[in-house]
Formats: sequence, structure tokens, C-alpha cells
Amino acid sequence: MTLPPRILSTPEADALIARLTAQHGPLMFHQSGGCCDGSAPMCYPAGEFRTGAQDVLLGHIAGDVPVWIGAAQFEYWQHTQVTIDVVPGRGAGFSLEGPEGLRFMIRSRVFTDEESDALEAGPPPVRGG
Repeated sequence: MTLPPRILSTPEADALIARLTAQHGPLMFHQSGGCCDGSAPMCYPAGEFRTGAQDVLLGHIAGDVPVWIGAAQFEYWQHTQVTIDVVPGRGAGFSLEGPEGLRFMIRSRVFTDEESDALEAGPPPVRGG
């Protein structure tokens, strides 16, 4: 079995990411386990948020946009496939979608036993730093 992706995005999220990329250049996401805005995926210009050894790369969405997650949050979510979606509403304070009248949000599902076994047998996820 090939490794299932840890991160996906919806077509609506991809469309917003394309608009934001046209405005701001290359992007990145970070998902922390913090309070307030920290519970939402944050979209930044690439390199504006510095990842460290405590961050885990979930993968890439919308072509080549990396999605990082804090290590503590990854411990909770490592058994789930995460999907970045977009809904109407006010974006997080520091996230680029704020002025768009939309906000990114996370949806997830638990990996099947087969998918979990494949991920366990695969290489460890890439860490920042």
C-alpha cells in the first residue's frame, strides 16, 4: 500500500489559496495547538513563519504549499487525515485570508487500520529546523 496523504485540501480551499498566492506570492500553512487563533490553520507568506525542530511537515496542498503542524498537536492528530477547507467567516488574526470574508478550517478523519499500518512502516515525517 502506498502511504496515504496526511494532508488534503478541498477545491474551495485550493481556489482561495490560488487567489492568496497571486496577491502574496508563495504560501505556507502552520497548525498549532494554541488557544484562540492557534486552533485554526494559519496561512502565511512562505518563510514568514519560521518552523523549528518541534514542527512536523504534514505534506503539501494546492500544488506545492507546505502544511506544518506543531509536534504536540501532531501527537494528537497523527492518526487522522487532515483536510483544509474554507468557510464564510472572519479569518484568524494573522492569517492571510482574514480580509477575504472567508476562513480556513480543519476537517479530519481517522485513518483506517491499514492506512495507519502503512504510515507506521513508512519513513518518519519530516521535521522543521
